[in-house]
Amino acid sequence: MTTRTLAPAQSKSASFGAAGAVFIGRSLRHSLRNTEALMMAILLPIMLMLLFTYVFGGALDPSGHYVNYVVPGIILLCAGFGSSSTAVDVATDMTNGIIDRFRTMPIASMNVITGHVTASLARNLLATAIVIGVGLLVGFEPSADFLEWLGAAGMITLFILTFTWLFAAIGLVAGTPAAASGYGFALLFLPYLSSAFVQTDTMPTWLQWIAENQPITPVIETIRGLLTGTPIGNQAWLAVGWCLLLLIIAIVWGSWSFRRKAGRR
Repeated sequence: MTTRTLAPAQSKSASFGAAGAVFIGRSLRHSLRNTEALMMAILLPIMLMLLFTYVFGGALDPSGHYVNYVVPGIILLCAGFGSSSTAVDVATDMTNGIIDRFRTMPIASMNVITGHVTASLARNLLATAIVIGVGLLVGFEPSADFLEWLGAAGMITLFILTFTWLFAAIGLVAGTPAAASGYGFALLFLPYLSSAFVQTDTMPTWLQWIAENQPITPVIETIRGLLTGTPIGNQAWLAVGWCLLLLIIAIVWGSWSFRRKAGRR
């Protein structure tokens, strides 16, 4: 009689693509369940656009064309509000013990963060498209051709990706989801200190310098120039440079913070 010895089963690590797809699907399902946050990310920028267009627009631009000025700023405001929920989602995962469970599986647990980022990018692109649609309904008249629309979409996508990673890094270092929400809220003030709603030369000298040398202003001026034909100058290069610099910092900061808090993976 021949005796066969069974070798112990070896677990195989899931491929990066397969694990990433699972975590992206998980984050998307969470987004669909949290309809209040999704609706607020869409409705708040729309309400601000209606407020500035119909209440303040006449005083800021009596010619009636203020909507063409404000919509690019509202687009980025929408992207910022939508991305901010990533900090809370990441902080929740880091504090509820789910990361420890993922570490017992043959997957790279960092995928949970990239899943949140990718799902947030898709969610915010949809919200941004809705905001642009509402802007068209209230009188926004872009002069962009196909290539200019494509360039504006690329700039918006890069901006959303950058800020989503920044909020993800904030969620990783925050002690609680509530703290992540508070820390991330500070970033949402940047569009108000830029050329989003008024021209920077109308501000006090000290504030004008801040508004012209922070990362949001060149992004807004690039999108505004592509969509409405205003001069861009070197703003596009500054916008891309700021976004890439912040994106690299956010990814490195987030990866280091994740390894420090989550352990070996």
